[in-house]
Amino acid sequence: MRMAELSRTTGVPVPTIKYYLREGLLPAGERTRPNQANYDDSHVRRLRLVRALLDLAGMTIIRAREVLDAIDDPGTTSRQVLGTAQRSVAQSDGSVRVEDREWAMGALAEVADARGWHLHDRGHVLDSLIATLVAIRDVGQHILLARLEDYATVADQIAEVDVSCFAEATTLEEQVELATAGTALTDTLLANLRRIAQKNALPPDWP
Repeated sequence: MRMAELSRTTGVPVPTIKYYLREGLLPAGERTRPNQANYDDSHVRRLRLVRALLDLAGMTIIRAREVLDAIDDPGTTSRQVLGTAQRSVAQSDGSVRVEDREWAMGALAEVADARGWHLHDRGHVLDSLIATLVAIRDVGQHILLARLEDYATVADQIAEVDVSCFAEATTLEEQVELATAGTALTDTLLANLRRIAQKNALPPDWP
């Protein structure tokens, strides 16, 4: 297909496709003439992934390129690609003080040890979690901190569902899409399901 048809098929404007080509997010098509190229279903799939990384997962062009480069590297394992994708999505907070970080790591260590979680190689994901815990403490929500173990239990259950979804994906592109855009979407899904569940969990005589 020509670029115009690729645009119609994916809904991505031609100027945007050209921009992705220049930035190395989309591989070049098969050149037929000096100013023309043909594209196939692999370009449709890659465009879908690029839009998911940028629009749904909120990645920058640089971060998205890192994920795509990992996918295209034949020596990269699925675990490594997923790790790259998670690091690209997670937002870390560099303003956390050393003493606050030590406090948060102490709180997390108990939960992690009980589950066999490994925290020290989680990078930006761990940094973001630490910043969140510090924020919860600083606004005085000690009731939430006391239930950290319970929240971790729920996280384990959600992770089992997530991993089962990854197992159903047949390509690295699908796995990355699930780990990035899929996670972003299910974060919103879970937040809304949680709010509905909260209302239904209240006793009938709750004031």
